[in-house]
Amino acid sequence: MRTATRTTRTATRIGATGAAAALSLVLAACGGGDTGSMDHSSMSSESSTTSSSPPVSATSSAAVDAEHNDQDVVFAQMMIVHHQGALEMADTATTKASSQEVEDLAATIKAAQQPEIEQMTSWLAAWGEPTEADSSMEGMDHSATPPTGGSSMPGMMTEEQMPQLQNATGTDFDRLFLQMMIEHHTGAVRMAETEQQQGSNPQAQDLADSIVMTQNAEIEQMNQMLTTLG
Repeated sequence: MRTATRTTRTATRIGATGAAAALSLVLAACGGGDTGSMDHSSMSSESSTTSSSPPVSATSSAAVDAEHNDQDVVFAQMMIVHHQGALEMADTATTKASSQEVEDLAATIKAAQQPEIEQMTSWLAAWGEPTEADSSMEGMDHSATPPTGGSSMPGMMTEEQMPQLQNATGTDFDRLFLQMMIEHHTGAVRMAETEQQQGSNPQAQDLADSIVMTQNAEIEQMNQMLTTLG
C-alpha cells in the first residue's frame, strides 16, 4: 500500500512537471521573444514552493502507517513503560557492574531501547493516542503472571527489587542484575508475541519481531554469563 501510494504521487509529480513544460513551450511560441509582460518571478516562486513542500501525509506515512488497532496502541504504551524499566536497571549497571561484560551488556540495552521508546512515542502521536495506557485497556492479554507484589506487566521490577539491585555490590550485583534482566526480557518477549498475534500495524509488528529476536538472544547470553559467575 505504501509503495503504491509513493508510485501514484511520483506519477502525479511527473505528470505535473510535463504539463508545466508543455505550457511553457506554448507560451513561448505565442509570445515570441517578448517576455517582459509575463510575471516570471511569480511563476518561479510558485513552482519553487510546490517542489520544496512535500505533502504532510507523505511525510507522516513514511514514519508509521495510519492503520492500527487497540492492541497496537496498548503494545506501544506498555512497551514504552517496560523499556523505561530496563533503562533504569541498565543505568545502574553502567556505574555498579563489577564485570566489563555486564557493563557492556547494559550499554547495548540502552542503545537499543531508548530509540525504540522514541519510535513508539512518535507512533502514538501520529495515531492521536495518549502515551499513557488507558486503565480500561490493561485487561488485554499482553502479560504473564506478575511477580509477587509487583507490576501488571511481566518482568517489571517490584518496589522492593530496585533497592536490592542498587544496594548490591561486586559479583552479587552482576548476578542480581542478570537475573532481573532475564526476567524483564522474558516479559518483553511475551508482550511482543501478543503483538505479533493480535496487532495490525506493520511497523508495530516489525518492532515486535525485532524485540522477540533480540531479547531472546540476550536472554541466552545472560544465562551463559550467569554460568560463568557461578
